[in-house]
This record gives sequence, structure tokens and C-alpha cells, in this order.
Amino acid sequence: MAPTATATRSAPVQPPLPDTSAWDTVQSWGYQLTGYPNDCLDEIAASGYDLVVIDLARDGSTDYFTFEEIRNIQAAGKIVLAYFEIGAIENYRPEWATVPKDLKLGPVTSWPGEQHVRYWEPRWWPVVQGRIDQALAAGFDGAYLDMVVTYEQISGRDTGLSIKERAQAMVDLIVKISTYAKDRDPAFKIVPQNAPELHVWPGYLDAIDGLGMEELYFRATDKPCTAHWCADNREATLVVEVAGKLVLTVDYATQPDNVRAAYAHSRADGFAPYVSTVELDRLSDQP
Repeated sequence: MAPTATATRSAPVQPPLPDTSAWDTVQSWGYQLTGYPNDCLDEIAASGYDLVVIDLARDGSTDYFTFEEIRNIQAAGKIVLAYFEIGAIENYRPEWATVPKDLKLGPVTSWPGEQHVRYWEPRWWPVVQGRIDQALAAGFDGAYLDMVVTYEQISGRDTGLSIKERAQAMVDLIVKISTYAKDRDPAFKIVPQNAPELHVWPGYLDAIDGLGMEELYFRATDKPCTAHWCADNREATLVVEVAGKLVLTVDYATQPDNVRAAYAHSRADGFAPYVSTVELDRLSDQP
């Protein structure tokens, strides 16, 4: 009697991991936090950008992007970073109701639905940790950390901390984020937004892989950045770039001449440029 054939079960095919070695060759990026067409990322995946920053959540709240959706973008040759805040919280985020009132420090200027937080307190860390865990589980290549500037926007009167103490606490938080994430995925990238002056603090440059900079050349909207702090920011950002970190600039302009100028200035400084509107609700075309 002939032996009965035994069916074999093949192991599931895992999607390839993204090539994060491409980090050093990023020349273009896109930045969109809302308004994804049909609530999906097809347009992001089809874009010509080397790197994209999207919100951690599809709706900014509880509907998170899936592992498969992020892998689809990566399969198109893109690095994908998850946007979330570390120095403030918006009132539509799922953690809003769980953050004690005494951790909130008042509204962010021009954003009444958003509150600065006491980011140095241990009670804030579970919110940040949860966001890192979500980004790792969804397969993001890294995190794009906003509201680092909270440290200088809040006051000593409200916190009992000097500006130096607040800066040190923000650096400590970013180092903690980096250590936590990289312990779980050594290739995970950490990119804070703004506050380039923090590069002077010990441990900061070692903790980050890049820096996002808003309004380096044009402020919202179509206003040339000519104030003294614009030059200070550019000088500090150049130091970060010389240290080998990827610099992503986003300027807010709609007039064609200003858009072209922002791209040209950023590229001349060795940065990867992007120009959009402050709403960040659509993916801009590359010039």
C-alpha cells in the first residue's frame, strides 16, 4: 500500500524590513498629519518622497494605522516616522482624560485645544511610553517628536523651574525616549522637532538621529524669517547637521516664488526641505 502524502504547512512569509540604511541618503520628505484621502495612505505610498511623517493615529485619536499599512509605505521605498507630542497634549487624544489636571499647564499659544504639560514628572512618562510602544507595534521606522519647545514656552512662575532646569528636563526626556525605543529596536530613529539649541546639552546629540525644523526660512504664511532668532536657529541647526544628523526643514508658504526659495535655501544648507501649509492636511507637490 502506497504511503499517504502528508501535507506540509509553510511558514508565513514576513514582509521585508525597511532599509533604514537609506537614512543617510534622504533628500526629500513629506509631512501630513490629517486629511488622508479615504482615510488611507495610498497617496503617501505613491509619493516621490524618501521619507514621510504621518500621525501615529489615522484620526489623531483612537484609530491607529496598522502594521500592514506602514509596511506598504516602506515597500514603496520610504522611511516612515510617527508624529506625536512629548511636551503637550491635545484634547482629542485618547490619553487626554487620563492626564491629571495638575500635570496640565495651560493652553499652547494659538492652539486653545492643546495644553502644555509637566513633561518632567514621572506621571507623564506612561503617556509617552504608550505612544512609543504603539509606534513600534505598528512598524514605524522612528518617531517625530513635537512640542520640544514647551521647555521655553512655559515659565518659571508656573513650574518653579529655571529655563536651564526645564531644558535639562527636556533633554532627559528625549534621552529616555531614545534609550527605551532603541533597546527594543536599535534601528528605530528619534527626530525631535525644533529647539536646535539643545545640541549643547550632554547626551542630546547621541540620543537623536535627526532634527525637524519649522519656519527656518519662511514663517506662516509666506513671511520671510528675518528675526534674530531665525539666524540663531539656522546657526544651531547647521551645528546639528555637521554632527552627522539628518535635518528636515518645513516652511509654510504658498506663493510660488517663496516655495522655490525655501527649497533652494534648505538644499543649499545641506538639509532636506518641505514646504506646506500650517494645517499639514495635504501632501504638497515637490518643485
